[in-house]
Amino acid sequence: MRITVVGSGDAFGSGGRFQTCIALGPDDGNAHTLVDCGATSLVALREQGFDPNAIETVLITHLHGDHFGGLPFLVLDGQFRRRTTDLTVVGPPGTERRLAEAMEVFFPGSSTVRRRFEVRVVEHRDRAPFSTERFTAVPFEVRHASGAPAYALRVQDADGAARVAYSGDTEWTDALLAAAEGTDVFLCEGYTPAPVRWHLDLGTLGEHRDRFDTRRMILTHLSPTALSADLSGWETAHDGLVVRV
Repeated sequence: MRITVVGSGDAFGSGGRFQTCIALGPDDGNAHTLVDCGATSLVALREQGFDPNAIETVLITHLHGDHFGGLPFLVLDGQFRRRTTDLTVVGPPGTERRLAEAMEVFFPGSSTVRRRFEVRVVEHRDRAPFSTERFTAVPFEVRHASGAPAYALRVQDADGAARVAYSGDTEWTDALLAAAEGTDVFLCEGYTPAPVRWHLDLGTLGEHRDRFDTRRMILTHLSPTALSADLSGWETAHDGLVVRV
């Protein structure tokens, strides 16, 4: 599996980084799946050489704009470029309604246009696997207020040879340990040095660091205070980071 951190930033472009978007695919440079699709993702995908029309599935951790706000642009790009491959969106309860509302806010009438492809929306159920011929994804409910449940995600490729997890946005919860269990890579929010509500801070993460069963932990979704902190003891993501497992 090739994991590309297309966007490693927070909601506000701190450090000049794109919003959350993680591309998964084989080790040939293509990508078939996104984990989150922040509002800046279409620009970031193109800048890094990915074809948005090749994306088959988007897995959404929670319904904040910096994690799902790129979906209307992904759908409309496919419509205008004559996409024919269906797109599956897997997200929290309420994703279908929230996506339609976002499309209507950005581009009135766009949610009901007939297209050459279908947009299929599937809802997460806590710890219930969702499988395609490419992968199996398992959501783990975490603690982040976004108007709907929020999840960490663990994704395993079809032959079980590679496993990656992403924390999403969350306060500390032991569900993160379960999500990261047995993974090759755990992409983990490291939002601030000190505790802040609804997000994971470096101090708390450090206290639990030795409890994680993962080969490699990489911090992402860093705020300005985290970017300016001493991160020498941590591995951190950047836009365009490629990890092969």
